[in-house]
Amino acid sequence: MTYREPARTTTRRIRRIRVAGLLVAIAGIAALGHQLLASSSSTATSPIDVPRSEHRAALGEAPPSTAWPADGQAAVRIGQSQIQAGPNQHAAPIASVAKVMTAYLVLRDQPLRLGQHGPTITLTDADVADTDRRREQDESVVSIAAGEQLTELQALQALLLPSANNIAAVLARWDAGSADRFVARMNATARSLGMTHTRYTDPSGYDDATMSTAADQVRIVDRAMRLPVFASIVATPSATLPVAGSVLNTNGLLGHNGFVGVKTGSDDAAGGCFAFRAIRWIDGKQTTITGVVLGQPGDDRVAAGLAAADAMVDRIAGHSLRQVRATPDLRQRTLAPGTEPRIRLRARHRTGVDESPHAGSAQ
Repeated sequence: MTYREPARTTTRRIRRIRVAGLLVAIAGIAALGHQLLASSSSTATSPIDVPRSEHRAALGEAPPSTAWPADGQAAVRIGQSQIQAGPNQHAAPIASVAKVMTAYLVLRDQPLRLGQHGPTITLTDADVADTDRRREQDESVVSIAAGEQLTELQALQALLLPSANNIAAVLARWDAGSADRFVARMNATARSLGMTHTRYTDPSGYDDATMSTAADQVRIVDRAMRLPVFASIVATPSATLPVAGSVLNTNGLLGHNGFVGVKTGSDDAAGGCFAFRAIRWIDGKQTTITGVVLGQPGDDRVAAGLAAADAMVDRIAGHSLRQVRATPDLRQRTLAPGTEPRIRLRARHRTGVDESPHAGSAQ
């Protein structure tokens, strides 16, 4: 059975625009274990004064002023430099980018090593009813059945690849006993990481009151990517779940132009959002670029977020962008050895419809 996630807003079929640009072979998934150290709540919507340390980078590693997207907000960490925050930093909805924190907490509490599947989570009638309710209000979900057993790894795959809100709720209750306790821990963790302009109100990001800044989100993305299992999941094109069947990663840039993750997000309030990591050659050496773009406008918000990140990484790496990259040409993808290029970039909103033959939707 394939997964189905109805759209919260009307979806539009994505326009494919071919791109020309320099492709750089990326490190394999094994290289993800060598991630950089991470740098380390408010709901205000007024502009935020970002600490000066988040505007400075190591010598020669500051992004050019033209790197930032024209709309929304963005932040980046280049190599081991300080976080660089672009203009217009303010607390704003982040949609499914919030799931990075959810996955991080679950893996911190229930650690997995590469190759491990972890304990099983048995889904209940209440979980099915919750899924049905979420589907009726056009949330992003994967199909489940009462009595179905998901391993911890499979639940995290459902959370991070097709962006399943119902599994975010399942994981929150499984990890902390209730969604409220889990959200309280999300906020406590954010404070401990110095994410001073972040407030979580739900584990999925569906609630528009879950707000943060691009600079704050770079902190949790950097920290999560230190966990090899998290890095491995977000670098995976697809996974197979017991009931939902094959589910696809919503990250249409995966394996293209050095991108190795991390998480998309979109809805009316948040616009197009993308937390990302790419590995590119800068000054003759492979350099990790970790960043977040929020609030990208466009009919296809996910594509807008991906395009903004792709352009930003190109500019940082010193390669001129020859045309706007609304969608990548995935025939030129570079994936880890043995990985089949199965993803296509799809039109999605918060829960946009997957127009692939699998006929589902995701963020």
